[in-house]
Amino acid sequence: MQELVNISNISCDTEGLLGNDQEVLFAFLQKHSLDGVEAMLYGQWDEKMPPKSAIKGLHLRFWPDWLDFWQGNNNALLEKYGSEEIIAQVYGGIHREDWLQVWQENILQAREAEAEYVVFHISNACSREMYDRKFRYDDTEVIEAAIELLNIITKDLPQECQLLLENLWWPGLTFKNRELCERILSEVKFKNTGFMLDTGHLMNTNFAIEDAETGWQYVYDTVKALGDIKSHIRGIHLHQSLSGRFTRQWLQEKRPDKELTWQECFDYVSGVDQHQPVTSPLAREVVTMLKPQFLVHEFIQQDMADWQQKVSSQRRMLGF
Repeated sequence: MQELVNISNISCDTEGLLGNDQEVLFAFLQKHSLDGVEAMLYGQWDEKMPPKSAIKGLHLRFWPDWLDFWQGNNNALLEKYGSEEIIAQVYGGIHREDWLQVWQENILQAREAEAEYVVFHISNACSREMYDRKFRYDDTEVIEAAIELLNIITKDLPQECQLLLENLWWPGLTFKNRELCERILSEVKFKNTGFMLDTGHLMNTNFAIEDAETGWQYVYDTVKALGDIKSHIRGIHLHQSLSGRFTRQWLQEKRPDKELTWQECFDYVSGVDQHQPVTSPLAREVVTMLKPQFLVHEFIQQDMADWQQKVSSQRRMLGF
C-alpha cells in the first residue's frame, strides 16, 4: 500500500505550504513515511511544483455542475450563468468539443506526470441544489452521462494508468447502490478501472452522523454491503466529516431560490465536507477490510503546522 497526501499546483499550496521549495515537500514526505502525492493540476504545470518525481496519482479536473452543458441545455445554462461569455469561461467554450479539449489537456498532464492512477468524480449538482438537496438529475442519469464522457476522454489515457472513480454525496456515484456500481464497471470501456472511496464524502450522505463512531460504523457497513464490488475499491481518500447537524440546520433555513455565489458555495461545502483527521479505531478496520493500493491522507491544509498535525494524528490512529 502506498501512503500519499494531496496537493495542488495552486499558489496557496506551492507557495503557502511549501515556499516553492521541492526539498520542503520531500522532507515532509520522508518525515511522515509517505510515498508521494496525489496532485491536482490547474492550468499550466511546469513539472517542478509539485515535482514530477513525487506524483503517484493525479486528481482530474472537477466541474460540480456539468450535465446541463453536456446535454446542450442552453436555457438552464443561461439562467445560471447569464451569458455565453461566462459559460465559455467556465467550460473552456460553448460547445462539447471545447470542453473535451480541456479534458484532453488534463489527460495529457497525467501522461506527462506518469501518474499511476487518475481520479474522476462521478457527480452533478448546481449550486442551489447543493443546499436544498432537490436535484434535477438522479444517480442513474448522472452515471449514464459520466460513462459517455469517460468513454471519450479515456481513449488517450495509458492502459497502465488506473482510472479510479470517486464518490460524492450529490447524485452520481455514492456507493449506496451496488447495481449502479456494477453498471459503471461493465460500461466504462477503459479496462483498468476501479473506485476511489472517499470516506468523508460517504459520511456526508447520512445526515444523522454527528460523532466519529457512528460515522465510521456507517462507512464500514455501507462498504461491506457492496459485497464483491468492494474488491474494486483500489484507493481511499481518508478523512472524516461529522457534519450531520450542520446539514440538517441548513436544510431547515429558508433561502431564495437562486444560484449561490462562489463564496456561499465555498462556505457551505466547507461546512459539509470537513476533511478532518480520523478519530475512531473503526477507520483502521475499514482500511484493513479493503486493503487499498493507495491510501491518501486528504486534508484541507491551513499551513504547514496544521498539515503536520493532521497527518501525524491520522497515521497514529491507524497504528502506523
